[in-house]
Amino acid sequence: MHAWLCETPVGVDALSWKELPTPVPKPGEVLIAIKAASLNFPDLLIVQNKYQFKPPLPFVPGSEYAGVVEAVGDGVTHLKPGQNVACLSGTGGFGTHTLAPAALCFPLPEGFGHVDAAAFIMIYATSYHALLDRAALKAGETVLILGAAGGVGTAAIQIAKAVGARVIAAASSDEKCALCRAEGADETLNYSVHTPSGSFRDEIKRLTGGKGPDVVYDPVGGEFAEPAFRSIAWRGRYLVVGFASGPIPNLPLNLALLKGASIVGVFWGDYAKREPRANAADMATLAQWYAQGKVKPVIDRTLPMAELKQAYAVMGSRSVKGKLVMVN
Repeated sequence: MHAWLCETPVGVDALSWKELPTPVPKPGEVLIAIKAASLNFPDLLIVQNKYQFKPPLPFVPGSEYAGVVEAVGDGVTHLKPGQNVACLSGTGGFGTHTLAPAALCFPLPEGFGHVDAAAFIMIYATSYHALLDRAALKAGETVLILGAAGGVGTAAIQIAKAVGARVIAAASSDEKCALCRAEGADETLNYSVHTPSGSFRDEIKRLTGGKGPDVVYDPVGGEFAEPAFRSIAWRGRYLVVGFASGPIPNLPLNLALLKGASIVGVFWGDYAKREPRANAADMATLAQWYAQGKVKPVIDRTLPMAELKQAYAVMGSRSVKGKLVMVN
């Protein structure tokens, strides 16, 4: 097997494509021949030693992937060689093969392709948990989605529309706003035009008839967080999903008091560990929605696994719409 090995987490340039022994699965593990692996924002942070999860060195990055089971370890009864699976294990995806915990593997239904599957679990499970479990989004409510043209953003648009909500999608260019409309957004807000210190709040007010959004979905953080929270509706729910822009905002708590609003943390990874049955039910619903055509990952492009460093550069340029997927 071959894989991209991180021996020193000082950045993407330190990754090297190496031949490694093909491992044998231990009890509870499966060996997967990887067909596709998606690039997520944490995959960038982890090779820079900036992510909360710090795997022992050396490691193969690539948190989310899909492929074919080649061998199973002792005790594995729900998977068998030849079966198509997707997995989000935190590491191991950027190679030709990997060992994965069998308990984390999601058997793929008929018709669920490897590229879509490799781009599915993280963004859809996060957005479903955020909007439906944490925010209890209801039909007829309005949700403002920041960073709406990215992976979790496009997933959030589709999920919100699937439950009958009205969506305002905020993105950084006309091209990205057009993508959001194509994915179902009712309104868009270009925040390269409507800046945080300029007309951002005025535009939200106009688009909501002065009421403000019932839910704000924020995977971005930074300078847009406070003006978005100041715009929220009475009893609104502000979803803290992540900080893709870098800076972690300091939200004045008096705003929560004045609006009767909630600041709601969204940590899907721990939710999946602490409440596995609820997470499994979420994934079953999402798989059904995929089969019904209600949700489908937006794939910016696929690239050969050998071009991983170029893919990281594209992600770093913040020009990605949807997901980047590496293929073998």
